[in-house]
Amino acid sequence: MSHRTILHIDMNAFFASVEQQANPRLRGRPIAVTGSGARSIITTASYEARAFGVKTGMTAWEARRACPQLELVVGDNRKYTHTSIQINAILREYTPLVETFSIDEAFLDLSGSLRLFGSAERIAYLIKASIRNSFGLTCSIGIAPNKLLAKLASDMKKPDGLTVIGPEDVASILETVPIGDLCGIGPNLERSLSRLGVRTCGDLGRFPEHILTRRYGIIGQRLHRMGRGLDDAPVIPSEEAEEVKSVGHSTTLDRDVTQRTDILRWFLQLSEMVGRRARRHGVQGKTVTLTVRYADFTTFSRQQTLGCPTSRSDDIYRVAIKILDSVTLAQPVRLLGVRISNLVHQAEQLPLFAEERKQRLLAAAMDQVNDRFGEAGISFGSLVGQENCARIIAPAWRPEGVSYIDVL
Repeated sequence: MSHRTILHIDMNAFFASVEQQANPRLRGRPIAVTGSGARSIITTASYEARAFGVKTGMTAWEARRACPQLELVVGDNRKYTHTSIQINAILREYTPLVETFSIDEAFLDLSGSLRLFGSAERIAYLIKASIRNSFGLTCSIGIAPNKLLAKLASDMKKPDGLTVIGPEDVASILETVPIGDLCGIGPNLERSLSRLGVRTCGDLGRFPEHILTRRYGIIGQRLHRMGRGLDDAPVIPSEEAEEVKSVGHSTTLDRDVTQRTDILRWFLQLSEMVGRRARRHGVQGKTVTLTVRYADFTTFSRQQTLGCPTSRSDDIYRVAIKILDSVTLAQPVRLLGVRISNLVHQAEQLPLFAEERKQRLLAAAMDQVNDRFGEAGISFGSLVGQENCARIIAPAWRPEGVSYIDVL
């Protein structure tokens, strides 16, 4: 697979940059994008703010302590998803092999496009110019023989950088690159490898594979290949991606809750969001899973399997209640999640019994209204006044398909 030419594009400070372009007053100023809730954290900081040490994940208080002149902007998720979809359209002008990695990242396989456009570098500059001219945004691009190295390359020069790693450069570049810079090696794994004396990719590539395998199982083989810059993973466009295994949604609450009535309202909203996405894409689930995170971040999940698959929000909600009633909550709750799995990808048949047909048709009518007038245009009466929980864009977000989540 060494003949491949892979490009990784990473939008620079995406949310903050979009806000600065939308509001000229914010340009050149230190800003940070947050959620709308009282417990929101920094999701993205502009490069002007990063110069003061403002980082993703900080609380607003921590960020303002680092940068007193920081301006906080409540994120507009619809703006970001709309821009991301348009950027994806630009990328597809150069190759049909575009894999959305997240809302602000994508991989492109340019192997079949080079004869049309001349070179990978030329394509990179054309993409940069098109995005800058269309949106006023910058991006960093990495070009390499595989996805692992292309993503590494895009991180080397920020913002607005372009880095090319040729096959002949791999060994010398990886020799001193910290293992934590590789996608897939998180802080815990980095600490574990460091205890073995493995700190750079060069160390990892030379470390005996059998010891890595004995310690980490099959992941050890993958780590050994990563240390040598090897990666055969293909670029998979969304239309060729494997069918999703589950449909779910979770939300961090603005305050810790203990009252069952409050928890049930959140579960009802989450069940409706999950059911609506499932119905839109013609899937039903046989297993409902509930996730709860306590105030001290202890997290647990419980699930129940149904006799028949469903995509009806009220069915999902009723099962969620049963699961909730089977556990005793030991602490106040800060996060709740609902998911359906064991999916059946098929069109729903109209039920035999009149009451079930009525409920199915009611759900379809609600979906039609919300499709036309926006999410929550019509909803359950008990959710009136409830803050919508579609505030944070999940890492699983994709510009199309069942992983696309409508955000407000």
